[in-house]
Amino acid sequence: METNIHNENFSFESIDGGKIHLSDLKGQVILISNTASFCGFTNQYNALQGIYEEYKTKGFTVIAVPSSDFRQEYDENDDVKDFCETNFGITFPISEITKITGTTAHPFYAWLKSEMDYAPRWNFNKILISPTGNVEKFFGSMSSPDSEKVRNSIEEILP
Repeated sequence: METNIHNENFSFESIDGGKIHLSDLKGQVILISNTASFCGFTNQYNALQGIYEEYKTKGFTVIAVPSSDFRQEYDENDDVKDFCETNFGITFPISEITKITGTTAHPFYAWLKSEMDYAPRWNFNKILISPTGNVEKFFGSMSSPDSEKVRNSIEEILP
């Protein structure tokens, strides 16, 4: 059985207000990364922004999901937004600070745990979703978003 986000109705609260509806991204490759401002991997924001800029015109987007589940994120959404824009020039969608693990995890992450037995073990875990909504691959914190492994996986499924 394929695990498909388009069979669900997932959305994240946007850090800019409103919602980020995954259904609005049907037909695009999506890379979702849980993020944190005070992590040793925080510089991966540069790589996320870089691959977003490189592939966004080809049907690709990045969604950052800041989380304090590993105690390395600001307490306020405004601080996260300012940090991302000021330090990394982030232009891709960012959600509000979101719970990603445990019994109160966001519905998307609860679904991944239920359907695929997947839960991020640290910050900057990445989930690659195909244009048809299938969960294709997971990448851990050590896999930089601009690494050959991640880049090749994106290129293989670009529309």
